[in-house]
Amino acid sequence: MAKKKQHIPPGRLVRLQHNSKLLLGNALGDPASRTIDVWLPPQYDEQQFGIKRFPVMYDLVGYTGTGQSHTQWKGFEETLPERLARLNYEERMGPCIVVFPDCFTSLGGNQYINSSAIGNYADYLTSELIPFIDDEFRTLADRDHRACFGKSSGGYGALIHGMKYAKHWGAIAAHSGDAHFDFIYRSDWPNTLTQLARFAPKELTAELVNLSATGLDDGRVKSFLDYIWNRSRPNGAEIHCLMNLCMAASYDPDPTATNGFRIPFVPHTGEIIPARWNQWLAHDPVHLVTKYQGGLASLRGIFIDCGWRDQYHIHYGSRMLHQQLEELGIDHVYEEFDGTHSGIDSRMDISLPWLYSRISE
Repeated sequence: MAKKKQHIPPGRLVRLQHNSKLLLGNALGDPASRTIDVWLPPQYDEQQFGIKRFPVMYDLVGYTGTGQSHTQWKGFEETLPERLARLNYEERMGPCIVVFPDCFTSLGGNQYINSSAIGNYADYLTSELIPFIDDEFRTLADRDHRACFGKSSGGYGALIHGMKYAKHWGAIAAHSGDAHFDFIYRSDWPNTLTQLARFAPKELTAELVNLSATGLDDGRVKSFLDYIWNRSRPNGAEIHCLMNLCMAASYDPDPTATNGFRIPFVPHTGEIIPARWNQWLAHDPVHLVTKYQGGLASLRGIFIDCGWRDQYHIHYGSRMLHQQLEELGIDHVYEEFDGTHSGIDSRMDISLPWLYSRISE
């Protein structure tokens, strides 16, 4: 529990509205106008710093979250701006600008990649938001002084951006980032299929059976989504089902499909559809390290950590990433700690100062 400390200079939180051209007309009909919070360190407004420019970090939040999830008041806990102010006050890290993007979608979030079913959020971050922030604030506007970090889906986003979009980022930090899909997603799909069974068609005709064998919707996915979008408070099992559908929309989009994506299992029998699952694996970080080793090696810093009791078994994928990076001779920091997937914000007391050290030089 963190006691609120009033004597610490808080810095300044700025709230902006950004109108995206890239998100306009996205398949989900989600807003293209996004609220962006930006934390400025106390030094930003101090006269002695004059026109000094600052390194910048982007916070990629996890599934069901948005940037404001990390900036809003919390009882007995620090908000991320409060954490940053404390770390700055304690001189554990220097002053930097931190950006809190809003990438929430009607499917509960996204993986910070481009998808015809959700939106081009990788391009939104790198081609629109970065230039927008650099124009609005006194940033050190080059990749060497820019980093992204996140947990869970946000950690996945940091890993993928460090691989595929390294020209935009100088360093990354991934806390419990999604990796090794055979462990973290595949085992959860029976629960998803059970949820979807509530919305199965009354009669499974031969045509519907053949349709679902290719990952296309026999009607139950659309019915489930309509139900969720008209429900004020989905329960935990429904949110997990929505999460797996969000992952399907991220990893296997298909503009010709009813919902804009396919699913990797036959909903009635639970059989895996190899062609569809391979589409997921093509986005799995553990299968991408070698392909994108050039981008990873170009980064000034890579920080990966995970609790060794992670309930989604992400620590196994994290270990695989660590092993592959070691074998390729790519410098990085890897840590495991006694914890699960939840309640691990304290790990940012380690990662953020380290990340700052990599982009402040």
